[in-house]
Amino acid sequence: MSVASRPPGRRERNKQEKLDRIIAAASELFARHGVDDVTTQQIADKADIGTGTLFLYARNKGELLLLVENAIYGAALERGRADAEAAPNVLEAALAIVRPIVECNRAHAGNGRTYLREMIFGDPSEPNHGDALAIIAESEKILTAAVQRDERFGADDAATVARIISSVLFFSMAVGTNAPLGVEGVMQDIRRHLAIVLHR
Repeated sequence: MSVASRPPGRRERNKQEKLDRIIAAASELFARHGVDDVTTQQIADKADIGTGTLFLYARNKGELLLLVENAIYGAALERGRADAEAAPNVLEAALAIVRPIVECNRAHAGNGRTYLREMIFGDPSEPNHGDALAIIAESEKILTAAVQRDERFGADDAATVARIISSVLFFSMAVGTNAPLGVEGVMQDIRRHLAIVLHR
């Protein structure tokens, strides 16, 4: 049996089990109370681990939120990619890609705003932050492919337009004046901007 095909050892299994408990505990507490009203001690207690052990997986609540939300946002991006396939034009394809992300962001608006802040301003040396940045990069790659359906945009221009769409998405979700808006309100704001960007 090769090293690569060996099942994980007890130590690796224990680490994964602890990580799974931490994610489950943080997910439940953040969803119920919001990230600002949950302490790391509460998460550690619910996960049945010590706070010292918790900090081996994430140094603070922001990193814990990234750990929890990255998988959710990554899955949302994949849903958007699939939904864009059936879209009749580039504008609708772009909106299909971003809608599941907006839905994640507005599932708990306070957590969504904190996630964006951590994603943009968090410590780039932290692995969970790196994973969040990878989601941004992947979203721009998917948007670039969608924009290239329009023959007016070459590869370089499509990448630039994708970056603009990504910026509109983040701005619309994060700007204070949109804080009270639900999914549909944010999507209407994004549509208005993208209709101008894409001349549709």
